[in-house]
Amino acid sequence: MAYFGILEFMKARMKINVPVSYFKEDKSFVAYTPALDLSSAGKTLKEAEKNIAEAVSIFMEEILIHGTVDEVLSSLGWKKISKTSQWMPPIFVSHGMLPVTV
Repeated sequence: MAYFGILEFMKARMKINVPVSYFKEDKSFVAYTPALDLSSAGKTLKEAEKNIAEAVSIFMEEILIHGTVDEVLSSLGWKKISKTSQWMPPIFVSHGMLPVTV
């Protein structure tokens, strides 16, 4: 019964925004979202974008089905907004190059 409820909820679809970084590796484009620690790739930037969106969708569906939303998102640094019970991803602060001597 609870499983059916989850499937009905998923049919309604929700929209989330996650930060994504794109990289060029040889002839491929890689899309990475640190908010979910997921990556995907494609032959074009558009294909990488489509593939990361699909990966995020599958990831979210799986944690809903398995009932691990709270556990998984909190382990990734997401915060639950108490008034609305919605989740907020970690806030992106900066991106840059760090010189490291090895």
